[in-house]
Amino acid sequence: MKFPMRHRVLAGLFFLSVIVYLDRVCISLVSGQIKKDLNISTEMWGWVLSAFALSYALFELPTGVLGDRLGPRRILTRVVLWWSVFTALTGTAVSWMHLILIRFLFGAGEAGAYPNASIVVSRWFPAGETGGAQAFIWAAGRLGGVLAPLIVMGVAQVYGWRTSFWVLGGLGVVWAVVWRRWFRDLPHEMPGISPEELQHIETNRRFREHSHHIPWRQLLRSRNMWALMWMFHLYMWGAYFFTGWLSTYLEEGRHFSQEDRKMFVMLPFFLGALGCFTGGFASDWLSRRFGLKFGRRIVGIVGMGLSSIVVLLAAMSEDNFTAAIFLSLGMGFKDLTLPVSFAVCVDIGGNKSGTVSGAMNMFGQLGAVFLGVVFGYIVKMTGGNYNAPLYLIALMLFGACLLWLVIDPTKKVFE
Repeated sequence: MKFPMRHRVLAGLFFLSVIVYLDRVCISLVSGQIKKDLNISTEMWGWVLSAFALSYALFELPTGVLGDRLGPRRILTRVVLWWSVFTALTGTAVSWMHLILIRFLFGAGEAGAYPNASIVVSRWFPAGETGGAQAFIWAAGRLGGVLAPLIVMGVAQVYGWRTSFWVLGGLGVVWAVVWRRWFRDLPHEMPGISPEELQHIETNRRFREHSHHIPWRQLLRSRNMWALMWMFHLYMWGAYFFTGWLSTYLEEGRHFSQEDRKMFVMLPFFLGALGCFTGGFASDWLSRRFGLKFGRRIVGIVGMGLSSIVVLLAAMSEDNFTAAIFLSLGMGFKDLTLPVSFAVCVDIGGNKSGTVSGAMNMFGQLGAVFLGVVFGYIVKMTGGNYNAPLYLIALMLFGACLLWLVIDPTKKVFE
C-alpha cells in the first residue's frame, strides 16, 4: 500500500516532534544529578529552565516569519542542527552560569520548530485535515516525553548524565540531513507526488502563494490574535510544569523512588499523546458537523477547564500516588487543546500561519519563563512546599479556559 505523499511528510514532522521533546525533557529527568554535580539550589535551577524558555520565546516569532519567507525546508534544517549541537554541549557544562548560557542558546535554536511545522501543514494539507495533522505532530511530542525516561534515565544511570545529551544531539543531526535531502516546500515541487493528490491538496488547502510582506499593524490590532496569545500564555504556565518541573516535583516534593518517578513522568506524556489525538480529530469532526467556531472552541473550553480542576485536586491531595494520577490527567485534559491551538493559527493565519503561530508561541513561552523561575521561589518561600505552585498553575489554566470563549477561528487576522 502506497501512502499519500502528505502522510509521508507528516511522518517526517512526527519524528521531528519526538526528537524535540526527547531533547527538551532530558534535562528535567537528570536534574537531581546535575544540581548535585554543579551545586545548584532549587530556586537557582529555575533560572536554568527559564533561560531556555526566554530565548525560545524571543526567537519564536522571527523564526516563524523566516519560515513564511524562506520556506520550512531550509529553516527546519537550520533549527534542528542548531539545537542538536547545543543539546550535545549541555553535557559539557561545568558551572551554573555555563549551563544557563548553553540552555539559552539551545532555546534560540529550537525556536521556530512548531511554527514551521504549521507552515508545512498549511501548505500540504486540505483545510479539513488541519486539526488531525496537528494532532499527530503534538502527540508525537508527547511520545517523545514517554520515551525520554526510558532512554535518558537508562543512559544516565550507566554512563552518567552528560552522555545522555550527547546521544540525543546525534539523533537530531540525522533527522536534519534526511529532511534537507528529501523534503520540498510545496507539493508541486515534490518528486513522486500523484496528480490526484496534488489536485486534492491545492483545491482544498488554505495556503495560497503570497507576498512576503507582513502587515504587523493588522496583527497587533486583532482582538482575536490577542485572545489567542493570552490563552497560550496561560496554557504554558501549566505545560512547562510538566516539561521542566514534574520530575523534580516527584523526586523532591513527593519523594518518589526512581522507578515510581519514571512511571509517573511517562504517564502524563502518554495521556498527553491521547489528549492530542483526541482533541485534534474531535475538533475537525465537530467543525465539520457544527461549524468551525464551535468545533475549535468547545475542545479548548473542555480541555482547559478539566485540566484546571484536576491540577487543583492534585495540589490538595495528601496521598502521593493520588496526586500523581491527578497531575497525569491534568496533562491529558490540557493537551486536548494543544493541536487545536495550532489549528486555529492556520485557520486565522492562512498563508502567514508561521507568523501567527510564532506570535502565539512566543507570547505563550513567556508564561514558561515566569513559571520556570516562580516555581522554585514559591517552593523556597513556603518552606519547601512543592504543592503551593500548583494552586497558581490551576488558576492560570482556568483563565485559559475562559479565553476560549473569545477566540474565533472564523475571523482572519490578515485581510
